[in-house]
Amino acid sequence: MTRSYIPLNSLRAFEAAARHLSFTHAAIELNVTHSAISQQVKALEEHLHCQLFVRVSRGLMLTTEGENLLPVLNDSFDRIAGMLDRFSGMQAREKLKLGVVGTFATGFLLPRLAHFQRCYPHIDLQLSTHNNRVDPAAEGLDYTVRFGSGAWHGTEATFLCDAPLTPLCSPALAAELQNPADILKFTLLRSYRRDEWSAWLQAAEGPTPSPTHLVMVFDSSITMLEAAQAGVGVAIAPVNMFTHLLNSERIVRPFDAEITLGSYWLTRLQSRPETPAMLDFSAWITGQCRN
Repeated sequence: MTRSYIPLNSLRAFEAAARHLSFTHAAIELNVTHSAISQQVKALEEHLHCQLFVRVSRGLMLTTEGENLLPVLNDSFDRIAGMLDRFSGMQAREKLKLGVVGTFATGFLLPRLAHFQRCYPHIDLQLSTHNNRVDPAAEGLDYTVRFGSGAWHGTEATFLCDAPLTPLCSPALAAELQNPADILKFTLLRSYRRDEWSAWLQAAEGPTPSPTHLVMVFDSSITMLEAAQAGVGVAIAPVNMFTHLLNSERIVRPFDAEITLGSYWLTRLQSRPETPAMLDFSAWITGQCRN
């Protein structure tokens, strides 16, 4: 039986294009032409008898087949590179691609990265941040840290820590807050989750905000707290991620009441096998959260 082999260049072209969701950026990375990337991907699709990309208004989007193929190629290329390092006499280094929701990155992870580097100097960490909307397959991520319930389709999730929400504001605004009802004198700052303020006010035995109350919605708690520091309004945010602002007294917590609408989770695609670097990071970060 004759076995049909797929050229390595076609696989590399697809992997780069899938990671960037752009033939142009893939061509720049691999130092070839846009046409060469397009032809290599087309040849791979013909060989596999399936479509790997669809064109959308903003560029490219992976099909289901493409999403399934990408993590397998990422893992294979990483394993090949690691083995070649061993043959060349170098210390085997491992890559770890991590996508982290921005609030957790600044409030928890970044202050501890130096400790991780000391514990695992052979792991090269590639860190990106997101606003809790992330596509691990398209971005080639090993792990993602997300906020939510821990239930994401096709995903394994490991609990990291709870994220209780409470109002945070500037000292000047806090001076005018004597009881929870006083919060409704100001603009309410929140994330895309609509029920945060109504849930907190109910827990604090305060009034329900009217549908016409002035609200500002942010896709990042970090940006929201910048607005709160500037006196734009009162934010509701995961207080444990902003202890640095509380300690500096740039932000004040006016009330003790808090609610929990979700937690932080370390997640990976079920189709993504765990590498030694992934297992090391998982053990380290869960240990940090327990401590």
